[in-house]
Amino acid sequence: MEKKYFIAVCIALAIAVLPIVQAAADEPAQNIPLIGEAAPAFKAETTQGPINFPADYKGKWVILFSHPADFTPVCTTEFMTFATMAPEFKALNCELIGLSIDSTYSHIAWLRTIKEKIKYKGMENVEVNFPLIADVRMDVAKLYGMIQPSADNTKAVRAVFFIDPAGKIRAIIYYPLSNGRNFQEIKRLLIAMQTSDANNVATPADWQPGDDVIVPPPGSCGSAKERVEKAGKDYYCLDWFICFKKLPKEQTGTPGKKL
Repeated sequence: MEKKYFIAVCIALAIAVLPIVQAAADEPAQNIPLIGEAAPAFKAETTQGPINFPADYKGKWVILFSHPADFTPVCTTEFMTFATMAPEFKALNCELIGLSIDSTYSHIAWLRTIKEKIKYKGMENVEVNFPLIADVRMDVAKLYGMIQPSADNTKAVRAVFFIDPAGKIRAIIYYPLSNGRNFQEIKRLLIAMQTSDANNVATPADWQPGDDVIVPPPGSCGSAKERVEKAGKDYYCLDWFICFKKLPKEQTGTPGKKL
């Protein structure tokens, strides 16, 4: 009798736990894509209609960024800044995509309020024309590791993903919920990566377009010695492993695009 009772209890527990296990299995895994990996694909509704990412953006750079919530003060200043700078990013072959765990209706109401009522640092009547993803179920946020429970399990942190024209993650920046992003730095980093791709160079600390760039380090002792000996007209060396060259501002960023 005791054995039958034990078996019955086990079956009852299994039946009770199964839905929980199934729900956990169905829930999108929390993940942080790594630099160099393919950007996770998704389809989503946005304030500019449905998007299929990254397929719809092939051949373009994309900055995918999250914010904690609509109708919050820090996010409002960020969206006004990003919207004002949108033409600058477009000139660099870069599209913007925002995301928060709010509905499309909430997004539209908030963006309308920004345009009609908010003035900040000389910006007013600001219209946000780039897509803002509605992610009420947190599907995309979890796919990109934007939900960090130690910070908040119902709001996305301020994540910024730089995705190149081949659909690869190239850089990631995370900010806490309480502090707004530096948008000039976001633009600077985009230009720096485009410059590295176009010219096979690296950029030093605090690099700005027009500054000298770093020549890739030599691969052997012989080439290192030769590099130092030939330094002069085209480049200069501080030591065998650190050499710089001039790069005019018009050669930075995306080839063929003026800064």
